[in-house]
Amino acid sequence: MSQYIQEAIQQIDTLLSSQSNGTSTAKQSKGPSQNSGSRPGAMAKPKGKQTPQKGAVAPTTMKAAVPVKDSVLLPAWHQDDASQLGQSLPSLRAELTDAFKKALEKAYPSAKIEPIVAQTNEPKFGDYQCNNAMALFGQLKGKADAPKNPRAVAENIVAALPSIEYLADTPTLAGPGFINATISSQWMGARIQNMLRNGIKTWAPRLNRKRVVIDFSSPNVAKEMHVGHLRSTIIGDTLSRTLEFCGADVLRLNHVGDWGTQFGMLIQFLAEARPDGLADPTIADLSLPELQTMYKQSKKRFDEDADFKERARKAVTQLQGGDAQFITAWERICEASRKGYQAVYARLGVRLEERGESFYNPMLPSLVQWLMEHNIAEESEGAKVVFVKDKEKGPPLIVQKSDGGYGYATTDMAAIRHRLQDEKGEWLIYVTDMGQAPHFDAIFAGAEKAGFIKQLPSGRLPRLDHVGFGVVLGEDGKRIATRSGESVRLVELLDEAKSKCAGTIKERREISDTELDKSAGIMGYAAVKYADLKNNRTTNYKFMLDDMLSLQGNTAVYLLYAHARIAAIGRKAGIDNIAALAYHHPVEVDHEKERNLAMHVIRFPEAVEAAVEELMPNRITDYLYDLSEKFNGFYTECHVVGDKQQTSRLLLCEATAVVMRQCFDLLGMTPMYQI
Repeated sequence: MSQYIQEAIQQIDTLLSSQSNGTSTAKQSKGPSQNSGSRPGAMAKPKGKQTPQKGAVAPTTMKAAVPVKDSVLLPAWHQDDASQLGQSLPSLRAELTDAFKKALEKAYPSAKIEPIVAQTNEPKFGDYQCNNAMALFGQLKGKADAPKNPRAVAENIVAALPSIEYLADTPTLAGPGFINATISSQWMGARIQNMLRNGIKTWAPRLNRKRVVIDFSSPNVAKEMHVGHLRSTIIGDTLSRTLEFCGADVLRLNHVGDWGTQFGMLIQFLAEARPDGLADPTIADLSLPELQTMYKQSKKRFDEDADFKERARKAVTQLQGGDAQFITAWERICEASRKGYQAVYARLGVRLEERGESFYNPMLPSLVQWLMEHNIAEESEGAKVVFVKDKEKGPPLIVQKSDGGYGYATTDMAAIRHRLQDEKGEWLIYVTDMGQAPHFDAIFAGAEKAGFIKQLPSGRLPRLDHVGFGVVLGEDGKRIATRSGESVRLVELLDEAKSKCAGTIKERREISDTELDKSAGIMGYAAVKYADLKNNRTTNYKFMLDDMLSLQGNTAVYLLYAHARIAAIGRKAGIDNIAALAYHHPVEVDHEKERNLAMHVIRFPEAVEAAVEELMPNRITDYLYDLSEKFNGFYTECHVVGDKQQTSRLLLCEATAVVMRQCFDLLGMTPMYQI
């Protein structure tokens, strides 16, 4: 092992040790809702119809309370936050950003400009590029001793750079003032070797907010989950997994629609349909599909039978009044629904803590009273409302209707207060369809007006985000639906994906029924998830199952196969624990394709940073697909087993597989070692 590599590894190990001791200082965005969950939109006029919501609306962040540039990542080498870093190293781009920040402060102390460091588009020009010179020249132009041109600005920045051991040479200039930096291949090898020795967790970015509350999935009780719930469920799960990987304490909440007037309608229908009324014990054995059928029947009768409608309204009063028989029936309906949801969540590998509308219901009267007493809410046309905009510019939040009832806005105001004050949430995230953006915009503004958004002990404000997403379309480009026009049941899509994967696997190899069932589930569910997550979440996408299951292109099946192919290389070499070789052998990065692959492996933390900052899961999928392409280029030109560089190249293969598996985990996919 060369002296340089030994020193590089020693430096990284020393860094990790110093961080664990807290002495070090790393860098760290309506039409009808397809996700017909518990919030169809709550911003409305005190009387009359709700204001229609037109088209897709941009994702909402509480800009009034949270600055637009408020990053959730810890800055590189920030002394005050060192204790939160644990055993994590900063990303390479974060380290470079910190170095250029110091250079800018030294060369132009009065400029107050943040470094702009990005990956280069062409590796022949370098690996990273600092693009501050042109803008800084414009800022300095006309001042005493101002540089003559942007290139002169760039030269001064380079001259002011601190010593950077991971650069291959002094950064070079291109064009009018682009600063290009090339990373040392030996340093890259040491970085990868260190990861294999200490684990991928050492590459996890760290956040400046630790307690995150994320609200996703949110189906309605007595209704089966449909394809519209798919997006909220898997986007929310991926964001939760990514935040947990970054060290956050994530509370995953399922805000189910388990309270409201519809339950009086359903319970009254059950009471009249059963010989023993609500005392009939078979109510507890109802399946979710049976409940949904009864819900549709009760709704039809409610709309057509005035006498039944009156009895249903009385049932609501009895339920809300705490009548024991009605409460028991409601609990049985909720439990039957819960079993149906949990079966879907188990197949998708999703964890959630149920906290539905009923949880917040007891809080509503006191909330409205408090809002009125503190002049946050006011009377308007018989209702109690919160104006979050000028009265002339838009409708208010209705926190109590003129008939004394409560709506979605009241529940969400109670929920946001509870999540901030009781759950101590430092970052609240709501994952729903784009059509609900105006509603959350109003809820966030209402929470700010009410004073719920208070400064954290860190001095920062809580961050609030609405993560909106587009709709799922059929192959005809229209909202996906059955022939009768109803939403497609999610279990049907999962069953079909699993069945088709089973056929593909049986064609490739002999396999037991038990193993086939397991493998087909892994592949089929991953295919459905990945096809959704690889899209920019704000756009609509077509659900095309055959394309999702293709062995070619950017699909989960292709990526699972790519991982299985890497695993086969290790088996061919006859080595069970390749990562253990990193304790005795360096990772040597000499060939061009080795370098391309190694650089992309090292950039994994940057993909995670982007996914967290933008709340965009496709940053992970884009990175993962590019990684598989880089590996293919490497494996095509670099012989592994039997080559004199076998050990080093096996380690590079293993590093690729480790990063792929971590990406799979973030996306809620299970790796396969043989297909």
